[in-house]
Amino acid sequence: MKLRAFLILIPLLLAHGVHAAELRTRNVILITVDGLRWQEVFRGAEELLLNSTNGGVGNVPRLRSAFWRDSETERRTALLPFFWSTVAQQGQLYGNTNRGSSAQVTNGRKFTYPGFNEIFTGFADDRINSNAKRDNPNVTVLEWLHRKPAFAGRAVAFANWDTHFHIFNARRSGIPTWTGYINTLEFAPGSPLALIDQLHRDITPLWPDMDFDVFYLHALLEYLPQAKPRLVWLGLSEPDEWAHEGRYDHYLFAAHRMDAYLRRLWETVQSLPEYRDQTTLIVTPDHGRGSGPTEWRNHGAAVDGAENIWIAVLGPDTPPLGERSNIAPVFQNQIAATLASLLGEDYAGAVPKAGRPLTDALPK
Repeated sequence: MKLRAFLILIPLLLAHGVHAAELRTRNVILITVDGLRWQEVFRGAEELLLNSTNGGVGNVPRLRSAFWRDSETERRTALLPFFWSTVAQQGQLYGNTNRGSSAQVTNGRKFTYPGFNEIFTGFADDRINSNAKRDNPNVTVLEWLHRKPAFAGRAVAFANWDTHFHIFNARRSGIPTWTGYINTLEFAPGSPLALIDQLHRDITPLWPDMDFDVFYLHALLEYLPQAKPRLVWLGLSEPDEWAHEGRYDHYLFAAHRMDAYLRRLWETVQSLPEYRDQTTLIVTPDHGRGSGPTEWRNHGAAVDGAENIWIAVLGPDTPPLGERSNIAPVFQNQIAATLASLLGEDYAGAVPKAGRPLTDALPK
């Protein structure tokens, strides 16, 4: 009976090995963009908000010149040129509800900590009910991977918000994490990373618990070719802060810069032998926002529409299906398993309550 069971098992093991061998992705970079609405991603600038009354815009002609165009296609390309010239051509974009592509959170709370927990663990947790600086009791998919020999010591997080240190549970996970406030990432004296860290501490703070996204991009760009991590989280936060302040002009410029950061990161990845054609980017927000002249600023359980998000995937194993339309809904809780599957690991099998992978984003 043992011999028979072994003979039955051999084809299954071989099938798994072939699948793993077919994967070209060896590295995954997850980029989160706090609070960036699907409306801007797929429609571009919203005319209702291009004024001082609804959007708090200081220089309307300047903003309209930068981002207003007559057609939706032109507007979204003006705002996010890398998304629409590269991601939509070589990867996949989910979440345009106008085209029958729904992407939603499942946690019901529709704000930051619950959203990040869902992204990283693949499930909603009712215990995560505030943005308090408490260590996450759940093991994230990056920590789960980091415990495996192939990924041990090969993960890093550059995340713009001090609470991210706790969401990621940096102390328990052992993954080097730089939030600019609480850190476990070490810098060699006199190194460019040490200079970025010093500049971050020296700048006049605009917010008490986060800063400008550019610091985190440049820190990652310095770290990447030196340490060569296989698992990376880049957490960008400016769009959410500017929206809460009712500054649609700053919100749009932050989104536009985010797109430029992605282009620079992708070009860097493609210039390095360890990453070229072996790296997948996954880009998504932690929650959506409301609509209309005032609710665009807000999110949370009571805000209609804040459950709607978007997901972008670009990499060597993701079929270039572009902007998705008329497909079954996808959910935030599928990101963790998708990330692991792209690396040949079955997170959904190990964590049954996690969402299943986005099968369309994986090789057939």
